Amino acid sequence: MDAACTAEQDEIRRTLREVVTKHCGPDDVKAAVRTPAGYDTGLWAALAGRLGLPGLALPEAYGGIGCGTLELALASEELGNGLAPSPLLATAGLAAPLLLALGTSRQRTALLPRIATGELTATLAVPGAALATALGLVGDNRGDWSGGGRAGGVQARVVADTWRLYGQVDQVLDGHSAGLLLVAAHTGGFARSRTLLFLVRGDAPGLVRVRQTALDETRPRARLELRDVEGELVGDGSGVVHALGDVGERVAALLAAEAVGSADRALARTVAYVKEREQFGRAIGSFQAVKHRLADVYVRVQAARSAAYYAAWAAGEGGMPPGSDGSGAADAYERVGGLALAQGLDALRTAAAEAVQLHGGIGFTWEHDAHLYFKRASGDELLFGPAHRLRAYAAERAGLFAGEGAEGPPETAEAAPAVRVDGVDRSRPVDGAGV
Repeated sequence: MDAACTAEQDEIRRTLREVVTKHCGPDDVKAAVRTPAGYDTGLWAALAGRLGLPGLALPEAYGGIGCGTLELALASEELGNGLAPSPLLATAGLAAPLLLALGTSRQRTALLPRIATGELTATLAVPGAALATALGLVGDNRGDWSGGGRAGGVQARVVADTWRLYGQVDQVLDGHSAGLLLVAAHTGGFARSRTLLFLVRGDAPGLVRVRQTALDETRPRARLELRDVEGELVGDGSGVVHALGDVGERVAALLAAEAVGSADRALARTVAYVKEREQFGRAIGSFQAVKHRLADVYVRVQAARSAAYYAAWAAGEGGMPPGSDGSGAADAYERVGGLALAQGLDALRTAAAEAVQLHGGIGFTWEHDAHLYFKRASGDELLFGPAHRLRAYAAERAGLFAGEGAEGPPETAEAAPAVRVDGVDRSRPVDGAGV
């Protein structure tokens, strides 16, 4: 991986930073989240119409720009820097890649160009609080998270050659405003249980959408009630679980980059404040204890940025092993998105906590915007984590612990590959201790 950004990537970052700095001050963000849409529609029109952000990673054949996950991650980092509320994550991170991977030629041609221009926003709806599981971030997404043939979730059945959906979905990102919903529903009964994806129009008869109160107002969510709602099957119904896992890797990289942008901004605001705030006749930033705390945050942010960039690169062609056919299958990639997301969330939580602490009395007030960063970190952990589960599942897939790997650990110690840290073989116990 080449860590240096290209001229095109630098231009994407520079342009977006100008827009975000101009339109996403603390007061602007607080005003935007209280609108019916939950975001600044004028800003979204500029991001979509003038900059083509929703189509940044879509092929040119569907009206997109033809860039990759890394460019979209760089854009997400800049939006995270200003905590900009927008439907980008739900539309370009979740829904569009699923349509591209699973949709029929007719569905892709009809919907993706509208998504690329920002005319149509979309989101993914999965039952309960199972979004992280459905995306394969904290558990095997081949389970029964969509209902499993039992009560709950969303059920789908054919009535007069038309798919009808019935059920309820909570915690849907931008579910109250999205013009198109990709709903994961269970069908086939208990004996032939399987999960399918369906296209549901935002104004479909029988669909009730209620915006919910969320810890993080910059991530608006909704509860969907589907009462015999008509849905259109996405593609031929095959490969849903595989595609969700693939999209999960990309979304994790985008979220990690976004968290890095937010953490970087929280740190910068805190550094600026401790240079001005005086105590005992000197700036508090001159005290060694404060310097050490902020230095630790800086190291965390830089490490998280490196991890996020690598995850975004690995989620594209850069992470595909030699000889891969380039089909985009989830298991054709080096799966590091969950680890990058865990590191990004940790960095943001630490940066936000230090911002609250080092701002002193004003850091605890609703009037100050330090709480916005802390709530972004906590909200993302609730929806896509938490960090310890992201790491645990990554370790399980990698087979770091005996009997827990997806492919299983080596049969014998002699067959185990050497694990070297600083040039020392750590694959075997030392002095009777485990690794």
